Amino acid sequence: MKMFHLPDLGEGLAEAEIHEWHVKVGDVVKVDQPLVVMETAKAVVDVPSPHAGKIAKLFGKKGDIIQTGAPLVEFEGESEPARKDKGTVVGNLEESTHVLDEGEIIIGSAKKVSNPAVKAMPAVRALAKQLNIDLNTVKPTGPQGQITAEDVQKSVAPKKSLFEKGEALHGVRRVMAIGMTHSHQEIVPVTIMDDADITDLSSSDVTVCLLQAIISAIKTEPALNVWYDGKSMERFQHPEINIGMAMDTEEGLFVPVIKDAAKKDAKELRAAIEVFKKSVRDRSVAPADLVGATITLSNFGMFAGRYANPIIIPPQAAILGCGRICEEARVYAGKIAIRRVAPLSLTFDHRVVTGGEASRFLGAIIQFLEKK
Repeated sequence: MKMFHLPDLGEGLAEAEIHEWHVKVGDVVKVDQPLVVMETAKAVVDVPSPHAGKIAKLFGKKGDIIQTGAPLVEFEGESEPARKDKGTVVGNLEESTHVLDEGEIIIGSAKKVSNPAVKAMPAVRALAKQLNIDLNTVKPTGPQGQITAEDVQKSVAPKKSLFEKGEALHGVRRVMAIGMTHSHQEIVPVTIMDDADITDLSSSDVTVCLLQAIISAIKTEPALNVWYDGKSMERFQHPEINIGMAMDTEEGLFVPVIKDAAKKDAKELRAAIEVFKKSVRDRSVAPADLVGATITLSNFGMFAGRYANPIIIPPQAAILGCGRICEEARVYAGKIAIRRVAPLSLTFDHRVVTGGEASRFLGAIIQFLEKK
């Protein structure tokens, strides 16, 4: 049998979800014929066949999570020597097709087996180690008694659900849950809030003005336009400003990135926003447009809410949120007047950004909006 393992889909992700199979057991396929649609963090990708032949087995059904490097499709026929390009969608995947027995040690081309009871791919062993699962307790369902990633995942599933009709998270919502957990576990967030009087704002496009305000504030206080690696305790100061735009959809949160935003004028910024709104809505947004943000804007006030504590996505160090703009009575020029106010919430990672830097940044945002 020839085994095809899930390739690296080019986003550095350890897993992907089966969105839809194009084929079934018994089908005869050609090289590069689409086999399955896989959903990654934000994109939907067709995975082509690396072989021509008859399909003997499909590993997983719609909604299942498959680890990168885990078995995906089994073809009839004798296995072939590994080729340089393993059928990856983007680039070359260095993967092992050797199924290790428990206790097996590989030294050059030799191997020593101390306990052949457990068989699993290296990627499956890594998953089991990550989940603190003893492979000896996992029931194998793969070929020749091989333990699959699905077997490992089933072993940690709760025996009984607290929810009678619970709905498992899939696709974008699942990735969002993982990302938020990562943020909560790693970042030390602090949120500061203030108001900007935008009564005299010359433009009616508040979102573009906020983007321009971020660009201006970074020039004043560049310490917030950084990436931070908590493990190595290193920060990277970005020379360009790439602003993530949080966009809410029924399927979950998307954050497309306006690259090199400082080089765009107001019309170009608005055009970029409109392109992303359409591509996010119809799920055609390119994976490359969803990575590389150095700071993020969340205009949550379009729906409701005045202030918030927006969540930073590592390795970024800051996110600006704008709440619902409203009119209120304020003291202006020594008199009570009705003014238009934009409530702002800035969350920053206090491991790498000081309170003074964050306060100066927010002050620069407010100054830009009130003078524009």
